Amino acid sequence: MLASLAIRDVVLIDRLDLAFGPGLTALTGETGAGKSILLDGLGLALGARAEAGMVRAGQAQSSVAAAFLPPPGHPVLAILEDQGIAAEEGGALVLRRVVQADGRSRAFVNDQPVAVGLLRRIAATLVEVQGQHEQVGLADPATHAGLLDAFGGLEGRRAAVAEAFRGWRGAARALQEARAAIAAAQRDEEFLRHAVEELTAISPVEGEEEALAADRQRLQQGEKRAEQIASALSALQPRDRRGANPGSALRDAARAIERLPPPNEEAQPILAQLAIAQDAVAEAETLLERLLQEGGPDPRRLEQVEDRLFGLRAAARKHGVPVVELPALLASLRDRLAALDAGTGRVVALERAAAEARARYLAAARDLSAARRDAAGRLEGAIGQELPPLKLDRARFVVEVAEREDDGAWTADGMDRVTFLVATNPGTAPGRLDRIASGGELSRLMLALKVVLARGSPVPTLIFDEVDSGIGGATAAAVGERLARVAERLQVLVVTHSPQVAARGAQQMRVAKHLRGGRAATVVEPLGKQDRREEIARMLAGERVTEAARAAADSLLEGPLL
Repeated sequence: MLASLAIRDVVLIDRLDLAFGPGLTALTGETGAGKSILLDGLGLALGARAEAGMVRAGQAQSSVAAAFLPPPGHPVLAILEDQGIAAEEGGALVLRRVVQADGRSRAFVNDQPVAVGLLRRIAATLVEVQGQHEQVGLADPATHAGLLDAFGGLEGRRAAVAEAFRGWRGAARALQEARAAIAAAQRDEEFLRHAVEELTAISPVEGEEEALAADRQRLQQGEKRAEQIASALSALQPRDRRGANPGSALRDAARAIERLPPPNEEAQPILAQLAIAQDAVAEAETLLERLLQEGGPDPRRLEQVEDRLFGLRAAARKHGVPVVELPALLASLRDRLAALDAGTGRVVALERAAAEARARYLAAARDLSAARRDAAGRLEGAIGQELPPLKLDRARFVVEVAEREDDGAWTADGMDRVTFLVATNPGTAPGRLDRIASGGELSRLMLALKVVLARGSPVPTLIFDEVDSGIGGATAAAVGERLARVAERLQVLVVTHSPQVAARGAQQMRVAKHLRGGRAATVVEPLGKQDRREEIARMLAGERVTEAARAAADSLLEGPLL
């Protein structure tokens, strides 16, 4: 419900803070006091068009903040979650609008900036305005099917239709996608077969590029290693046999020592060391030869690795993917070919599934349609009983349930177009609510609808602007009684000149115009019991309040006030 309203510098309102309770709230006051300005201010918070003329003269901007307390599970909570808007403490939802003197405006939801369109969408779930010049909610044909279903208790059938619709649309999408895939595959069949043949010949393996690169690096390092081993071996075994090498040098040295003349006892240790050196050189030569044989370069293997790596990278460039994705690409291309080869059978199966899903939807939708037509007759009867007391006894309310022939227009709500129509005079054809009835008639007609449909309304707050225009006496009393009945389930605000309507309110506020500093200002005063008695007496008697008027006010308020 609407919990509070704060208005700053809107036309004749300089500062206004109001708190609202559940049930029926009556807004009364003399003509011209500013009741419409109050509603215009609220309209800004609900996303109405902003104009520079809304800003109070001499001020830079105006602002309006409306705080709501949506009930648990209300649709607005899903909208807030979808938009990432956090709830206020206590679950309050604050809609705020700021209008600059040049007419530009900004919108906020819980102090988070939002587009005016989102503000309007959120507000539509919280408030319905029924007035002589503006009808929001029941006048919109888009709401009529849901309202009829709620009246008729058809939620179960409606849910079954929605489920069948999702199944049908899902099957239709699968069929469409399969047909599109086959058509695309047929257009690319030659390319697909060539690409699959080419990649199959290459047979890319996951992780192969990395392994090949490591293998190539190892083989390239093997060549450099063999070169160094060969260089070391050539130093010990020079190719030029005429040149000295370590082994022959050691042997020549040993022979020279052996030819030393006596005494030559000191030669033995030298000869022993030379012999050790010869053995060490010979062992080194043997080890180097073995190392060269075992770890020698493999030019053939290196060439094979490089050719494979080049082939993989060339294929990847050709198909515009990294080498690592070639196996997945081949699998995808094979799947597309398989889909092409097996596509006809799959399409036939999907066509059968889509047809069966459509038949299920059709059966559920026709069952809902039949139930709607039955509920439509009962709704017409229930509304018809409400019209005579509201001085609409010549009006005829009609619920039209028409089947849409084009299945492209069928929805999760069914195959029907449900429209509420009215004929205000005998012999005239019924037409749309907002096009046939006059302002006062339309407001009372909306009231009759709300009396009957209040149980199914998802909107917790209703605003009626002068629903009692042009009526009085018993008719005004009937309007007040029905507003009170609606207010048993929903919060209702009514702008009224009728004492019979105002007396039905759980609370009453008086809108008045005062002079402050030589300037007119609109104020709103919540009324206590005695003030309320005086206000209703004024509404009954006019400018001069009499004791008779006070007594009549007491009667309307169901007993004298102490």
